Amino acid sequence: MNIFSNLLSQSTQPNVSKRQRRGIEIKSLREIEIMRQSAKIVATVLKEISQLVQPGMTTADLDAHAEKRIREMGATPSFKGYHGFPGSICSSINNEVVHGIPSPKKVIRLGDVLKVDTGAFYQGFHGDSCITIAVGNVTPEAAKLIRIAEESLFKGIEQVKAGNYLIDIAGAIEDHVKGNGFSVVEDFTGHGVGRNLHEEPSVFNFRTREMPNVKLRAGMTLAIEPILNAGSKVTRTLSDRWTAVTVDNSLSAQFEHTVLVTDTGYEILTDRSLV
Repeated sequence: MNIFSNLLSQSTQPNVSKRQRRGIEIKSLREIEIMRQSAKIVATVLKEISQLVQPGMTTADLDAHAEKRIREMGATPSFKGYHGFPGSICSSINNEVVHGIPSPKKVIRLGDVLKVDTGAFYQGFHGDSCITIAVGNVTPEAAKLIRIAEESLFKGIEQVKAGNYLIDIAGAIEDHVKGNGFSVVEDFTGHGVGRNLHEEPSVFNFRTREMPNVKLRAGMTLAIEPILNAGSKVTRTLSDRWTAVTVDNSLSAQFEHTVLVTDTGYEILTDRSLV
């Protein structure tokens, strides 16, 4: 789940320990194992939703399934109640970029581009992931947008290893997105994840001087989540104070994984192919 930057800066942090640097926590082996479990719960729920979605369902139907399954697996929904958010998933359709609120009035239709983002809190740690689902046959532009969004996530993940920097992730994502004719949404970023749903550092999807010059260290856990628009990168937030949409009504797509930094590379903790 992306979060507005001001909420990230406001999130409470645990007391800084020897395993933290500039607010970035390095997870222990025990903590990493717990995060594997919270991430597995998230991956399981998203895989089930991807198989469950059909035209005529509502986003509230998906939200109910996610909450039920998260709780059945011994966790609690990370999003529900977070800064007042009412759902266990964010469900954003077509021109909705992020933070769409599940609703029984929001019917999923053939040809929709559906983003489903969810998190699970298990034994003190969060997992976080997002997928974009093509509902039936979508337009060629929509299919390409979804494909490039997922590819850009993996382009970023490929840069993850101890000794690399956040800018390596951002540059790889930005180059792939723009090279394929789409825009990178700049209003939202990825983030650290662990004891808190949103932790330092911010994980940008584009090069900027505002990006912290953070060197990756083994034991960091990052939620990497590029968001692409087919048109303008600019977004606006609706009156519900959560749902962000494209200003030009263009389509948007997003993918996200919780990723562990290792000495030699990375481990995708929310890998749906493993559940």
